[in-house]
Amino acid sequence: MNNVAGAPSIQFLGAAGTVTGSRFLLTCGNVKVMVDCGMFQGLKELRLKNWNPLPIDPAEVDAVLLTHAHLDHCGYLPKLVKDGFRGKIHATEFTAKLAEVILRDSARIQTEDAKYAAEKGYSKHNPPRALYEEEDAAKAVSLFEQEDFHTRVQVAEQTFVTFHPSGHILGAAFLEVEFFGKRLLFTGDMGREHHPLLISPDPVPAGHWDAVITESTYGDREHTPITTDFEVAINRTLDRGGSILIPAFAVDRTEVILVQLRELMEAGKIPRVPVYADSPMALKALNFYRQAINEASPEIRPDIVEVWKGKDPFSTGTLVELTTVDESKTINDPKQPCIIISASGMGTGGRVVHHLRDMLPKAKHTVVFVGYQALGTRGQNLVEGATEVKMHGEMVQVMASIESIQAFSVHADGDELIAWMSTVSEAPGQVLVVHGEAGVAESFSDRIKSQLGWKSHAPHDGEIVHL
Repeated sequence: MNNVAGAPSIQFLGAAGTVTGSRFLLTCGNVKVMVDCGMFQGLKELRLKNWNPLPIDPAEVDAVLLTHAHLDHCGYLPKLVKDGFRGKIHATEFTAKLAEVILRDSARIQTEDAKYAAEKGYSKHNPPRALYEEEDAAKAVSLFEQEDFHTRVQVAEQTFVTFHPSGHILGAAFLEVEFFGKRLLFTGDMGREHHPLLISPDPVPAGHWDAVITESTYGDREHTPITTDFEVAINRTLDRGGSILIPAFAVDRTEVILVQLRELMEAGKIPRVPVYADSPMALKALNFYRQAINEASPEIRPDIVEVWKGKDPFSTGTLVELTTVDESKTINDPKQPCIIISASGMGTGGRVVHHLRDMLPKAKHTVVFVGYQALGTRGQNLVEGATEVKMHGEMVQVMASIESIQAFSVHADGDELIAWMSTVSEAPGQVLVVHGEAGVAESFSDRIKSQLGWKSHAPHDGEIVHL
């Protein structure tokens, strides 16, 4: 049967008008390919969208192309599989490895949270339930197909993909997709120059692009350069006998922070206090980064391989890796000054919630946020000055110092995205701006039109654009 009826189109099933829930559906006739399959995070109205059925039968999707392993890009995969998807999920080696860790952890946390909510009676679901369970995550993982960078692969009828390093996190890629004669560029989450471990993003491949689908997380701002704010916040807290809690994304941000702490300690800029890495997912991710360095992965900067192959760039000399829940409990309400790095980075789940509950009411402690805080998350509320936050059904008073340091971001800002896109050999047919909060995607789209002179549009949720 010929599947080519109709013109190719893309439907925006997430990350349109918001940063999270990246899901983009390419359709031509009976052929359907999804680029990313993420969970919505942040505001309750967004999280509830994870429960909404897709406008198509997941069994009709031929393949999924995954840009990287963060939850807002891969976290819906087990639900897609639970609801009938049986195709292949194409990703790079380390995206597949990291996504397995993240998806299994997501399923475990959801199951535990549902159980806790049932015991405490604060869920509106009766009985409380998880979006998906560990069995669904395992099924999703079994569908991964690992692909090499810079290799053109056919994934469906008249559909090809090439993965290019994006420098965002280990395994992350921007995608060159050929779909029924249309050539499309999906930025995924675009990284930056000068990542402490990873190579810089590949330049834009030459030739004509029918559409560029670009993120805009920081499209309306410039990142601040590295400052002394991080070490100042640490020293100020340690001087008053307090401890520092750093909610950090388990994948990449934990690694970047550990490298920075090691360098500060080696330079004598902060004391050599105990550093606790308290996230099973982060510890597994750390080992993948170590593997990539020791194997001289092409994603790792050559100077890092040269200096650190066979050694540990993440060890401060005081690093303690906490694997079990009982080990984590030993640093609840820490009695001696220390630094705790724990997931999740927005303070929405995981072990960091227990540490926040214990440390926020005490003025001697400091919580340092080092990543993007989506609207409606506990992290965003704290950064914006909340005097109390809700955790496990109870209100917790905020007396600790709250710091937000953006210099560690591994998302390109507006200037960096414009500079990267400007390297195209000719103007694309159109630019579609996604993965930005309401207003940010629109303003970045306007900037593309005014500064580059290109046709640009910020799609709304559910919108279909013909290619």
